[in-house]
Amino acid sequence: MEAREIERCIDAFGADVFRFCRRLCADRADADDLYQQVFLRALEARVALDWASNPRALFFSLAYRLWKSDARKRARRQAIAPSECLDDAPADALCAPEDLQERVENAQRDAAIRAIVRDLPEKLRIPVELYYLGDCTVEQIARTIQRPRGTVKSRLFQARETIRKRLEEAGYEV
Repeated sequence: MEAREIERCIDAFGADVFRFCRRLCADRADADDLYQQVFLRALEARVALDWASNPRALFFSLAYRLWKSDARKRARRQAIAPSECLDDAPADALCAPEDLQERVENAQRDAAIRAIVRDLPEKLRIPVELYYLGDCTVEQIARTIQRPRGTVKSRLFQARETIRKRLEEAGYEV
């Protein structure tokens, strides 16, 4: 890809790729680094981008592969020399809604869903995030994670069932 085409991609779906990076990393600084690596790798790869199909899938795929590689590297380093993380997560501010109770309930349900998705095993979490956040098709997810379509469909089903069960256990109507 050329620099102009990368700029066009960043303008078209850079926010979606960054959002996906944030979901993968769960840390803004790491997500910033991953986001930059994705577009740098695309620029270095000099791959022809097919605008007729979903071009975002290429960037989601790059983000996932770079993240997975980095996760493996961190795991190896952690096994050799364990370290502790001293992160303080900022609290989300709540806006003044017209119907405060409904807004609070929706926010609590959404937070519960995010927590459930975050706690899913990686093999279930990644397809869910690509499908619902990345608007990728099953075929694109299969190419991204290098698994058959049936496996992706099965993992999506398992993830939805797990989310539904955990929401019911938490007292939410599904």
